[in-house]
Parts: sequence; structure tokens; C-alpha cells
Amino acid sequence: MRYNPPEVELIVLPQKPVPMCDDDAVELSSQLCFATYAAAHAFTRFYKPLLEPLGLTYSQYIVLLVLWETDNMTVKEIGRRLFLDSGTLTPLLKRLEAAGIVRRTRDARDERLVRISLTPKGWDLQAPVAAVWRKMVCGTGLTMDEFNALKEQLNQVRRKLDTARG
Repeated sequence: MRYNPPEVELIVLPQKPVPMCDDDAVELSSQLCFATYAAAHAFTRFYKPLLEPLGLTYSQYIVLLVLWETDNMTVKEIGRRLFLDSGTLTPLLKRLEAAGIVRRTRDARDERLVRISLTPKGWDLQAPVAAVWRKMVCGTGLTMDEFNALKEQLNQVRRKLDTARG
């Protein structure tokens, strides 16, 4: 008589992919950093003709996005949100102030801090900028699910690189 062992179902556990940290990948086409760099330039080129009629640059646009979320922020808080230093932000904010879009005031409790708040003109730009954003989403050719997944992947890469950098 032949022995028939009971059938055992193997459970295959998903393995976490091992990141490729290979020194051999020195071709431009294999660089994620270059792909994101080139994509960032493509976004800027796409936005430019849409933002120009509103009197905005891409950098001013992202400052406005932050202020529409939370108005009356310090320059330091805006810089933290946008990963920009005050040396980069200050001239940009001065141009927005000269255009009547934001107001710069000293903080009442700590005069070393400069607060940035939107003027009525700044608030009025919110609807036309939302239309620009919708055109950009359509311009990517991605579905909203793909768009959001890609955005989350890029945010995850940035967080991991910030952590790895120390």
C-alpha cells in the first residue's frame, strides 16, 4: 500500500521588495531624480501660459495655495510647507505684496516675525487658479486615482529621502 501524505497548502507571504542600491545605474535614463526634474520643468512650462494672465508665476501660485489653506502665516511657516528658505520667499512675497495680492505685517507678539495674509484681490484669485489646476490635471492624461497615487508615491519618495539624508 502506498502512503499518500495529506495535501498541504503553501502560503506564500508577500515579500517586501528590496530597494535597488546599485552603483551600476549611471545612465541618465535610469535616474529617477532626472525624471522628476524633467517632469517638474514640464509642469512649470504647462503652468506658465495659464498663470501669466493672472499675473502669477508658479512660485507665487504655490504660495497662494498655502495661504488659501491657512491665511495669516509667518514667512517661516510658509517656507516649511513649501520646503523653501526665507531668502527665496522674501523677494517673492514682496512681489505679491506689490501686486496687491498679499499683505506683509509684523507679528504683534513677536516683531521679528513677518506674517503674510491674503488681500481681497488674493482671495479673488482662488476661483481662476482652481480652473488652472483642473486644466493641469487634464493635461497629465491621468485618471484622478492615478493622479493621486502618483502624488502619494512622490511624497513618499521625498519623505524617505529626507529621512535617509538625516
